[in-house]
Amino acid sequence: MTLKILSTVLIFASTAFAQTPAPPVPSGKHPFTFEDMMKLKRVGAPVPSPDGKWVVFDAEDVDLEANTKISHLWIVPARGGESRRLNPTPNHEERPRFSPDGKRLIWTSKATDPTQIWMCDFDTSAGTLVGQPRQVTHISTGADGAIWSPNGMNILFVSAVYPDCKNDACNKQRDDEQKKSKVKAKIFTRLFYRHWNAYTEFKRSHLFVVSADANADRNTDLQPVRPAELNSAEPDKAQTAENISAGRTGQSPVFRHPRDLTPGDHDVPPFHLGGQDMYAISPDGQEVAYTSNINEVEATSTNNDIFIVPMAGGTPRTISTSPGSDATPLYSPDGKYIAWRSQARAGFEADKWRLLVQDRQTGKMRDLTEKFDRSVGSFTWTITPAPHDKLIRPMIFSAEDHGDAPLFCVDVEGDEPPIRYTGLHADDLTFAKSSAEIGSLYFTNMSIKAPNEIWRMDFPTPEGKQGSEAFTHMNDALLSQIDMQPLEWFTFKGANNEDVQGFMVKPPGFDPAKKYPLKFLIHGGPQGAWGNSWTYRWNAELFAATGNYVVVMINFHGSTGYGQKFTDSISRDWGGKPYVDLMKGLDYVEKTYPFIDKNREAALGASYGGYMANWLLGHTDRFKCIVSHDGTFNTESAYGTTEELWFPEWEFKGPPWKQRELYRKWSPHLFADKFKTPTLVIHSQNDYRLDVSEGFQLFTALQRLKVPSKMLYFPDEGHWVLKPQNSRLWYKTVNDWVDQWCKR
Repeated sequence: MTLKILSTVLIFASTAFAQTPAPPVPSGKHPFTFEDMMKLKRVGAPVPSPDGKWVVFDAEDVDLEANTKISHLWIVPARGGESRRLNPTPNHEERPRFSPDGKRLIWTSKATDPTQIWMCDFDTSAGTLVGQPRQVTHISTGADGAIWSPNGMNILFVSAVYPDCKNDACNKQRDDEQKKSKVKAKIFTRLFYRHWNAYTEFKRSHLFVVSADANADRNTDLQPVRPAELNSAEPDKAQTAENISAGRTGQSPVFRHPRDLTPGDHDVPPFHLGGQDMYAISPDGQEVAYTSNINEVEATSTNNDIFIVPMAGGTPRTISTSPGSDATPLYSPDGKYIAWRSQARAGFEADKWRLLVQDRQTGKMRDLTEKFDRSVGSFTWTITPAPHDKLIRPMIFSAEDHGDAPLFCVDVEGDEPPIRYTGLHADDLTFAKSSAEIGSLYFTNMSIKAPNEIWRMDFPTPEGKQGSEAFTHMNDALLSQIDMQPLEWFTFKGANNEDVQGFMVKPPGFDPAKKYPLKFLIHGGPQGAWGNSWTYRWNAELFAATGNYVVVMINFHGSTGYGQKFTDSISRDWGGKPYVDLMKGLDYVEKTYPFIDKNREAALGASYGGYMANWLLGHTDRFKCIVSHDGTFNTESAYGTTEELWFPEWEFKGPPWKQRELYRKWSPHLFADKFKTPTLVIHSQNDYRLDVSEGFQLFTALQRLKVPSKMLYFPDEGHWVLKPQNSRLWYKTVNDWVDQWCKR
């Protein structure tokens, strides 16, 4: 069997990018509203059962009036059918995982505070829980991120603990003392004293292992694993560290009490905003692979590494060698290989993500994406369906490409470059055996018109079936009542006369004979991208439908999905090529699309997009108004108040005292004397990526210059506005501001 065989089972999806005018509003449908968006269920990653009969997932519901988001567990037949609630409880439940035999299910529950891991028996025939759920972990610091050991005897989970505490009693005492103390001051002795949206509690995330039957014993000593303390499958037979870690007995240790596998003053896993797990257990259950950063100054380092530690405990060893970030280890089903994503350059968070594979016996490592100029996203191993004359180990991954995230396949033992198969926007990939001859790839898929649903792709594709199809329909009924618009794309010559891609969403009931005001959205990152994807925070469909605007988005130099050279090109040039691209892109749409009223245009951006909004303020007056959300105003002060210092030190070639001229060259505050455009400033108190002082400085300058301006301040949000009612206020304030200046 070769990759060419696989190419016959994956069929290209029809293109998601329409290039024809949107039709009038269909009868019975209405324009998209904020209230509609809050009613949508937010579907999580698929978790197939080992027997291939079921898929479980979590889905989050928003209660707008209660200002809450609650996740519940759902189940759907793997071959298609109606999705239904799995556990009828009001508790917040997420991240379900089947035991290897499929007869038990674990999940993270907020039935307690803090969260803990819960478990219930599962009827594989009926697809229902059996009996009452029971609590597995009782650790005072809470538990999350649980996965099963391959033999189903142990559960690995994450908990944030004080690195100098030797047991749970110590952790609980420290937490209680902090809560009761009248003094809330903190003393810092190193960086990362705050991160993303919270100040440090002087804790570290660690990996713990506990028996799947540990609920019977609430003793939670947290000392590092020592072989003499282990309970084996043969309780009367003592095991040494050597024979457990080497797997000579063929048995896996059983942990009656939670044991810390990664003690020390480092986070395992490091801070991350979702995505694939950053740890895994080998198929023989003998070792754990995990991601951690042990550099002395974490705030200036992206050097996450992959470590291996015996399940029985011991000294971890590093298997990655890159000075950049290595993350998301995943073992092949047969245990021969371990794969992970890797970046080559130190300190650059937007470097190309390569897919590396190491032979566990020989240590030989291969870059499967050496000839592939895109960054690997979610990835999974496949299971070769029998019978075939040649065993192959294909891997499937998603990667951003021109505003989409299609699927790619590569053979671990072949020399062919990855092959592209579909035009989906895929994520959360997982592969499962679904019968003796068929395996299935499950993944989430979204578009500009709809949030995530779970899709399936069979191997090989049954005769008469399309290559991939949605098999959850959680939001179909609601979306069928809404007039969503297609995403249209265009290209133009930008900076350096290079091709740049842009996107457009027209308003419901679009009439090409009319003139429409324009909302010109600028993405953040800056190494990010617009495309055929869904977001609840900067939703193009909602922007278009609210007030009947045309929405235009440009993927300027620095955007992802166009090759690493294109992504690299923004560094040290923040107000250069990207600004040229935006202006040329706006010129292009004004010239090409006569329905755009160039006298009624608004620019809106967040994060780097907020920086660019501030840059526009000092360099053009072609917009009627501007919205600047969480943007850099003063590049030098932003350096001193952000947390991940590797970012500005890469983008500006070092700290300000070494690169003063470069920081000042691209700092919007030095062009404040040219500010004239009415501007809405938005910033939040708990934004530690770009401190709220950046917003205050901008608003102060605008007010002193007597430029029409307003500031929306959130005391309880971070870099992202996430609370439902805050989100409603955000959209209303933004759209009202644009209407004030752009509506006739």
